[in-house]
Amino acid sequence: QLQVVESGGGLVQPGKSLRLACTVSGRTFDLSAIGWFRRYPGKEREGVGCRNRLDGTTYYADSVRGRATVFRGESENTVHLELNNLKPEDTAVYYCAADTTPFRRRCTLGGEHYQSWGEGTQVTVSS
Repeated sequence: QLQVVESGGGLVQPGKSLRLACTVSGRTFDLSAIGWFRRYPGKEREGVGCRNRLDGTTYYADSVRGRATVFRGESENTVHLELNNLKPEDTAVYYCAADTTPFRRRCTLGGEHYQSWGEGTQVTVSS
């Protein structure tokens, strides 16, 4: 079982940047990918970006491609999401999730492929 904790949310002005952190602990040798997701009030969760642990490849949703970067922190079990040029429509609860599927070659933005989830962190973009 993995424990997933997000941090770094808050109130940010439009046009600014925000960096979120996700730390995974527990049986991390099973970890194959870390993904970032967000949920708008009353709407379905959507994938934002993910990083494959083995080779560091990343994948992004069209809605954030070019503005988002998912990268490893100082520990391989910490992954950051940096979102630039923030817009009011980026306001959501952001979740981090861990995928322990063996030998996954490419991370995915499908939430059904992730087994452990954090509780989420609120990001509000407003002037």
